[in-house]
Amino acid sequence: MKNAVNWFEIYTSNFERAKKFYTAVLQCELTDIPVDNERHSQMKYAAFPGDQMNGGAGGALVKLDVAKPGIGGTLVYFHSEDINTELSRVEAAGGKIIRPKQEIGDFGFIALIEDTEGNMVGLRSGK
Repeated sequence: MKNAVNWFEIYTSNFERAKKFYTAVLQCELTDIPVDNERHSQMKYAAFPGDQMNGGAGGALVKLDVAKPGIGGTLVYFHSEDINTELSRVEAAGGKIIRPKQEIGDFGFIALIEDTEGNMVGLRSGK
């Protein structure tokens, strides 16, 4: 069965600051994707690790003049083994905890955080 979601984009106002935030909180490296800036005025793109070719979802941080970051847009949940681990890194990385770890019954746990760009994103784990 394929995932219903196969790609996401998180918009940024300060691209490098956002990359540092997600690298620190999720402990993963983002890959810069070259963009033809003659066609896409000052666009920047960095992809999260993922295996889309085998049914997984992928996504990227994006700096794009016509798309602004902020709470109220698309909500993306990142996988976590134990949400407390990522939550312990959020404030030191410049973000805020919006909703601490919360049980969601048989579906595990979730938490909501705000990144350095003002986007709200979620964390989800089984414990």
